Amino acid sequence: MPAVTDESSAPEQCVILVGGLGTRLGALTASTPKPLLPVGGRPFLEVLLREAARFGFRRILLLAGWQSDQVTSYLTESEIARELGVEIDVKVEPVPAGTGGALWQARDALDDRFFMLNGDSWFDFNWLSLVTAPWRTDTLAAIALRQIDDPSRYGVVETDGAAVRRFAERPDRPGPAAVNAGVYLLSRSIIDALTPDCSLERDGFPRLAAAGRMTSVRRSGRFIDIGVPDDLAAAQTDVPLWRRRPAVFLDRDGVINEDTGYVHRIEAFRWLPDAVEAIRRLNEAGCYVFVVTNQAGVAHGRYDEAEVAPLHDWVQAQLRERGAHVDDFRFCPFHPQAAVAAYRREHAWRKPAPGMLLDLASRWPVDMARSLMVGDKDIDVEAGVAAGVRSVKIAPGRLLREVEVFLGAAQSAAS
Repeated sequence: MPAVTDESSAPEQCVILVGGLGTRLGALTASTPKPLLPVGGRPFLEVLLREAARFGFRRILLLAGWQSDQVTSYLTESEIARELGVEIDVKVEPVPAGTGGALWQARDALDDRFFMLNGDSWFDFNWLSLVTAPWRTDTLAAIALRQIDDPSRYGVVETDGAAVRRFAERPDRPGPAAVNAGVYLLSRSIIDALTPDCSLERDGFPRLAAAGRMTSVRRSGRFIDIGVPDDLAAAQTDVPLWRRRPAVFLDRDGVINEDTGYVHRIEAFRWLPDAVEAIRRLNEAGCYVFVVTNQAGVAHGRYDEAEVAPLHDWVQAQLRERGAHVDDFRFCPFHPQAAVAAYRREHAWRKPAPGMLLDLASRWPVDMARSLMVGDKDIDVEAGVAAGVRSVKIAPGRLLREVEVFLGAAQSAAS
């Protein structure tokens, strides 16, 4: 059998299929691409773009077909790329070629490994868990599976452990079964299994499964497919509700890394032993994870403000390789006794003031009543209390324990 290889690096590219006709929606898609149909007052595609951005994807490729000019217009008029801080490109298939054909035609724009999403469904789980799925030397695809009570609309995916063995268009027996939930991690070499006009679902994936070249993860997150009128109607309330979730606000130095004093260089950053696992657990539980950190070293002239973001980018990359991520970062470079005059003042973002937490809550759909602030100093707790969230002070190396308590209490409250 082929040896297991280290294929854990997380891709930076996310491809979204937005070229389908949406015939099951009738007149709704007669002149509008299905992913641009409004859900909760915004195009459904925006949900996927925001999710991709929060999981750390900075380059997004849309594979368009039907009414592709509307997709391009949406990107231009909404300025969504600038808002999310991502690069978004569009590839238009010249003639309808199926999901596999669309990917084949875009082959020159694909990274060696990339994520891919169906543009008409949202599976709310930690997408980065696909990065840590079993990946052998000859594996070409990892697929997310979701248990569905009635899988007849989707077909069934049969597995042996994590290995995908067969795709069946109809279930062999009544009852729940695992289905393809439309989130994938793919090798660019999958192109060799495709043709210029083919379906991934009916041609490419079954071929890979039969050859033993697909792996999977099973998750139980919330799932919706807007491809039929009833589910599109349900999405109007479900999607905004699902996006509103608790957050855990984390101080940085002394909580996720050793506080050795004014940490601002990658070589000086040392993870605390439980931090990555704690963040991953929060990701798996569906919580937002934010880092809020005072950076007085900028105010005191020890390093420049421009040096903070690259360190946080590195932290994010390290987390993503381990199947975890931070949704957003905030830092405050001001201090009332700053050595650098430009930073010498009180500021609403400097803890114990709650400004960083409140800014995040204004930009993300956070349920503050169910959220938590974790720090290693009294000012962290004071900031959290001022922002209206439960707050705890921990010793270094105790983050995972506190996360387990938080998640356990949330589970008990929900049951």
